[in-house]
Amino acid sequence: MKAIYAGSFDPVTLGHLDIIKRAAKIFDTIVVAVLENPNKNCLFTVEERKKHLEIVTSDIKNVEVASFQGLLADFAKEIEADVAIRGLRNAVDFACEQQMHLINGRLNKNIETVFLAADESHISLSSSAVKEVAVFGGNIDFMVPKEIIGFVQEKYMKRGV
Repeated sequence: MKAIYAGSFDPVTLGHLDIIKRAAKIFDTIVVAVLENPNKNCLFTVEERKKHLEIVTSDIKNVEVASFQGLLADFAKEIEADVAIRGLRNAVDFACEQQMHLINGRLNKNIETVFLAADESHISLSSSAVKEVAVFGGNIDFMVPKEIIGFVQEKYMKRGV
């Protein structure tokens, strides 16, 4: 069975990576899909985010990295994914993700949503929190995979922040 785990991953966090690893134990193939959203002001380009995901998932044999524009339901159809993986940190996440589950189900009758609860050590992690800490030169070692810490730090150095 093929599953899709979609998001902005700007940047990928240890919470994202935990969900990917756990989902990879359940499904035959996990497509980690970077959403190309021109309305979102991202720190990293789509290609950079894909590269980061490829680096941090290189040891997980059944993970593929892709990018897409548009609706998750349409991309899932295109790649013949049966399941959409969604990570949940709290009740707010659940409310948003439940709504998306209902909409995706209407748009694509063949996609099922599977929610994976965040590990308690990752409940406070978000890409936004990483950027908030990194912009001021704070320690992000506990927030992102070690392989991409340098990419995040370099991005802020180039911005002159």
